Amino acid sequence: MGAGTSPADPSASADGTSEAPSRADAPGTGERTADGAAPDQAATRDGDAREGAGDGDGDGGTGTGPRPSRRFPSLTRDTARPEGGGRAASGDAPAPARQWPLLAVLCTAGIGLLIVAVDPFAEAFRVGTMLIGAALIGGAVLRLVVPSVGMLAVRSRFTDLVTYGLLGFLIVMLALVAQPKPWLDIPFLEQAVHFTIR
Repeated sequence: MGAGTSPADPSASADGTSEAPSRADAPGTGERTADGAAPDQAATRDGDAREGAGDGDGDGGTGTGPRPSRRFPSLTRDTARPEGGGRAASGDAPAPARQWPLLAVLCTAGIGLLIVAVDPFAEAFRVGTMLIGAALIGGAVLRLVVPSVGMLAVRSRFTDLVTYGLLGFLIVMLALVAQPKPWLDIPFLEQAVHFTIR
């Protein structure tokens, strides 16, 4: 190309000089496919598609389409909904009704916290704490009995049952044996405390 000529200049093509190399001819860029990916990326995608079809029934390319692969994907794109993690009520119900199991547990625990914070009567801390533990135990019962509990389902049914039930039981037991004047006397627990403090 002569000095002072640009690739867009019609005189450059008229005198037989070549235009500037296109972006596709530049080193390292390569030719682009119709969907905008480089050929090596397109080949990788095509290879993945053939790999999914590789365990097919050998239809010989008759056009029936590849059978979906039963292998787990190498890249996880989302998280599976927990068992029972759908709506607790139908979709046309108002939003609070769709999540009534979670709201029941949260409201019961909130009332327990309020009783502990306000301390309106003697032994209020014990009653409020037991109410919090009872809310968690109630959450475990709901998770066991109700087939769909909405956002109360965090993990699998077994994991939620163990977590809610164990935490609720421990909170209730701690409220019962709390000093002074415990409502539940466990002799070996007192001996264990004395042995530990010694």
